Amino acid sequence: MIQFFAPDIEQTLMLPESDSQHCIRVLRRRAGDEIEVIDGRGNSYTCRIVDPHSKHTVVEIVEKRPTPLPWDYHISIAVAPTKLMDRMEWMTEKLTEIGVNTITPLLCEHSERKEIKTERLEKIAVSAMKQSLKSTLPTINPMTPITAFAKSVPGDYDKFVAYCDRNIERVLLSKSVKPNRNTVVLIGPEGDFSPSEISMLLDNGFKPVSLGDCRLRTETAAVNACDTIHIVNQLNS
Repeated sequence: MIQFFAPDIEQTLMLPESDSQHCIRVLRRRAGDEIEVIDGRGNSYTCRIVDPHSKHTVVEIVEKRPTPLPWDYHISIAVAPTKLMDRMEWMTEKLTEIGVNTITPLLCEHSERKEIKTERLEKIAVSAMKQSLKSTLPTINPMTPITAFAKSVPGDYDKFVAYCDRNIERVLLSKSVKPNRNTVVLIGPEGDFSPSEISMLLDNGFKPVSLGDCRLRTETAAVNACDTIHIVNQLNS
């Protein structure tokens, strides 16, 4: 099933230019054809094409259906961006496909990238949302200093930080995650978190965890953490 993304479909009754072009020029849909549209806020629509146009296809809504995510808990992954943006794009795509609610780029002491533009990541997330047949778009926050992020996590979240220092006692994330709990996992830069950052995180209630015996790239660790949370919940459902 092909899904089209139109965040304001109820107000505009129109597909945006990129989706209009794909619908009309590539898929050759015509007036009277029905298509599936999602708004990124958990709703799916069966729409009928009224005026096909490669830049602004007009539709009418035949049916609106709430299509919530297939999990009830909230997954937040906060990660220090990699130096190469293609790795962040890959990570965003895979996290969206697996299922994440929030992605937050972290500004850390050892961060290789100090600024990040989220527009490209949001486009990647839209494509991955459609590919994985979801109708809810994950929130991608702007770059956030790690201290500010640590203090902003709500109290009803289980909070973990993946850390490589073997001198600090850590437990596998898979043995630490509790089913049906809102969960946030922090992934550090390639130079890892600094000792002062770890101390701050521990003071703010974060628990140090391991993702296994193998050293993972930053983007791989983020995907591993997200998938682990889902697997634990699936095994305990």
